[in-house]
Amino acid sequence: MEIEVKNNTDQHRFEAEVAGKTAFIEYEASPGQIKLLHTEVPKELGGQGIAGTMTKQALEQIAAQNLKVTPLCPYVKAYLKKHPEYDFLVKK
Repeated sequence: MEIEVKNNTDQHRFEAEVAGKTAFIEYEASPGQIKLLHTEVPKELGGQGIAGTMTKQALEQIAAQNLKVTPLCPYVKAYLKKHPEYDFLVKK
């Protein structure tokens, strides 16, 4: 399944439209960093890997902007533990 993640700066969230539903990762941005607050995937879309794909694409977009990440969302924290290639993004 092809998923495109867009940064909706007005809503402060990364979004993916799938089957007419919106999955998202809410964030709070400040100079030089972004706090990832909450990941939500509609129940109907669960178990399809959408949260993982969305998180990967969001982290790639964050890296491209040279921002640091503060992962407050439990899902994003767990994703980062499984993907140490993104350790360089995490604000220490």
